[in-house]
Amino acid sequence: MEEKYFGIFAPVKYASFLLRRIWCLWFFLSGFIFFLPLYPVFMLLLSRESWFIYAWKLKKIWAHWILLTTGIWYSIRRESELDPDQAYIITPNHSSYLDILTANIAFPNYFHFMGKAELRNVPMFGIFFKKMNISVDRSSIKDSHKAYKRARNDLKKGISLAIFPEATIPPCSPELGPFKNGAFRLAIEMQVPIVPITFLDNWSIFPDNNQQRMLVRPGISRIVVHRPIPTAGLTEHDANALRDQVRAIIRNTLEKEGRCAFSLCREPQAPAK
Repeated sequence: MEEKYFGIFAPVKYASFLLRRIWCLWFFLSGFIFFLPLYPVFMLLLSRESWFIYAWKLKKIWAHWILLTTGIWYSIRRESELDPDQAYIITPNHSSYLDILTANIAFPNYFHFMGKAELRNVPMFGIFFKKMNISVDRSSIKDSHKAYKRARNDLKKGISLAIFPEATIPPCSPELGPFKNGAFRLAIEMQVPIVPITFLDNWSIFPDNNQQRMLVRPGISRIVVHRPIPTAGLTEHDANALRDQVRAIIRNTLEKEGRCAFSLCREPQAPAK
């Protein structure tokens, strides 16, 4: 009787799966359709450093388009106003491919992403990491030094940087992976504030986990832009404490507001170096 009872819902289950697959396909198709005619414009704007800010503004419009046409709404809570003339290092949690889109929407100041070198090879979209954003090949000391130098120069120019402290999407989102120290050491060296950002729902709207990928859906992406944490007066010896402070802010926000119980896997205990 029990098998027959659950069998009644099989068509509903299959229909839900099919609709989610269609929605997932439309998500990528919508982004591609709008990006294709903009590609020559992006190429032009990325040909000069002084035009990068216009490419960033156009990318924000593109991000809004994708969310609008795929039924994803967003809600942003800002704990304080940010100084438009101040450079910041933004440190969001990383749980979904949506994070890049919603970071572009949530953070009001002009900024560059800093990410892994593989992003340069993404068809079409890789142009941003070949020109405007900063790509890092961690296997190359020379390339890492070059990227670090570029990051320092951007901050000196008043350009904010977005760095995912987890470096990649952890295998059991929404649980946080270990945070690396790079963003926090850079913030202390350059004496610029850190701005933690918590993406509360991206993991449940567009999960990266293979076992959860069938759960993709439209929905509301709630974003918390936390109060900036000053680094004035801190030294490199404070990097670990700053890292742990940011991680605690994001984790506590996820626990209180994120509609999730951290039980998918055991959280790493050892700090990342």
